[in-house]
Amino acid sequence: MINFHAIAVIVSLSTLSPLGIAGADPLPTETFKVLPLTLAVEAAEAAIASCKAQGYSVTAAIVDRAGNLKVVLVGDGANALTRELTPRKAYTAAVRRITTIEMAKAIATPGAFNPTLYDAHMVIAGGGVPIKAGNEVIGGIGVGGAPGGDKDEACANAGLAKIGERLN
Repeated sequence: MINFHAIAVIVSLSTLSPLGIAGADPLPTETFKVLPLTLAVEAAEAAIASCKAQGYSVTAAIVDRAGNLKVVLVGDGANALTRELTPRKAYTAAVRRITTIEMAKAIATPGAFNPTLYDAHMVIAGGGVPIKAGNEVIGGIGVGGAPGGDKDEACANAGLAKIGERLN
């Protein structure tokens, strides 16, 4: 019985026309920009340096366009909590394509959609900024550990300023 089924499969596969397969529409291919690791590390280092110059010990994280972690750099003396929260800030900024402060304001409106209810990895703590090449979001940077999300965001923006001209 097994031999009969095997022969039936082979016969049916051999009758497939190569022309029918070749004539099928190909899968669409899209190209998109990717944040190189060297620039990700440089942005994270610049963000940490900016905060350190202000007396803050922080952690910086970079994710790709889909929120996948690329880099986490923990500054000297950074709080252990920042190791968990900072990548989530970067993730939120990348997948929502807005800063975490902007997202916090958006969901504060009564009746507004709150994506944090459906994605527990998202946060609304300030310090997450999308990384853009032109108008295309190619990742996110998160900074945590300064006394306030606005200060974290300023350091994240300093990291982006360091690599900004090379993103296009």
